Amino acid sequence: MTTTPLTSLTGNYALDPAHSQIGFVARHAMVTKVRGAFNKFEGTAYLDGGDPAKSTASVTIKTASIDTRNEQRDGHLRTNDFLDAPKFPEITFVSTAVEPLDDTHYRVTGDLTIKDVTKPISIEFEFQGSATDPYGNLRVGLEGSVPISRKEYGITWNAALEGGGVLVGDKVVLEFDLSAIRQP
Repeated sequence: MTTTPLTSLTGNYALDPAHSQIGFVARHAMVTKVRGAFNKFEGTAYLDGGDPAKSTASVTIKTASIDTRNEQRDGHLRTNDFLDAPKFPEITFVSTAVEPLDDTHYRVTGDLTIKDVTKPISIEFEFQGSATDPYGNLRVGLEGSVPISRKEYGITWNAALEGGGVLVGDKVVLEFDLSAIRQP
């Protein structure tokens, strides 16, 4: 990784899905966490190194690409009980503001839409650095996460446990490990 002045990073970027991950963590049976990811997504960003507040980003995730390494669970998550992938094939995020917190941390606020419900969220990202890859592409890396309430997006299915509690927790943590390539 090379240290590049932020001003020289200004430009349009596209997510590199082969080197990025958009995942999630949810509590299962009150005792453990289940992790998963979405295998198909795309995103673009405009990074303004001179004035980060002028930066923008958008991401589109294919809901049917959900992958928890368990086909039966993935099939259930694609139904109307959860994401209803046939009716709502995409989850989207469109930024509305970018706030620098310090030299490497940024708060990206925007509208997250799941199952046709749109809510504002703020995701704190850490800038991981920049590098020129062997093919001459300038890459930037960002990592961030944000907890959301699945019930706020109309995802309310659950099952009561015999000893109390529920099968699926309400809080879901969305996790982003992103590599983006500056476009010509």
